[in-house]
Amino acid sequence: MSAVHLLRHGEVAELRLDNPDKMNALTVTMLEQLGRHLDALEREPAIRAVMLTAEGDRAFCTGADINGWGDLSPAEFARHWVRDGHRIFDRLARLSKPSVAVLQGHAFGGGLELATACDLRVMAPGAALALPEAGVGIVPGWSGTQRLLRLLPEAMVKEMALFGHRVKAERALACGFVAAVAEDPRAAAEALLERAVTLSPRAVEIAKSMIHAARGEDRAAMIEALGSAAIAATDDRAEGVGAFRDKRKPTFSGK
Repeated sequence: MSAVHLLRHGEVAELRLDNPDKMNALTVTMLEQLGRHLDALEREPAIRAVMLTAEGDRAFCTGADINGWGDLSPAEFARHWVRDGHRIFDRLARLSKPSVAVLQGHAFGGGLELATACDLRVMAPGAALALPEAGVGIVPGWSGTQRLLRLLPEAMVKEMALFGHRVKAERALACGFVAAVAEDPRAAAEALLERAVTLSPRAVEIAKSMIHAARGEDRAAMIEALGSAAIAATDDRAEGVGAFRDKRKPTFSGK
């Protein structure tokens, strides 16, 4: 049965796609599980970083299981399948903890979009990237023409989406889309994560928010979150809350 497992290795959480018979294609159940796991991890301070992996060697993820969306009406397809997937992938992209995707095999369609939502990617030499949606009469729906375009050259995205080309690992490394190409991509990802968990979690979280805001990833929410974090540390905030609870007029010091 297809699933997304949440495993904990000390301060690192592992999210593992488990649908190897279908090359880890994403089902409705898997999307729902991924969303729940991400919500749980956001509220788990003991977890400092996240690794996204998949069962089997052939594919990291070949996209969305066609059985999950093939019979949907146009309205259901747009309102639920596409929007739900977008919401969950956005949740991964905006996770406060650093994340690394382990591409031990091909990342196609929704699988490539899922990997793109992580902060870094590590890729096996024989793996490839692709956007094959046009071959089944659809278009990328989970940020393939949006977030992916901020990380890859426009011509390369067009090669995949318009011409059906596959991008090999070495080319993905050359353009900076992956952090490393390694025979053991999991070990390479673990080395990155080992360093990440030694850093200040609050500094990492805020740095990630600033970088994302600069490139347009949920900019409005990021600005308000950073501003709210700053104001929450002031004496005026403590005085305002205390005055409200005591039903008195606050005396603000400006500190």
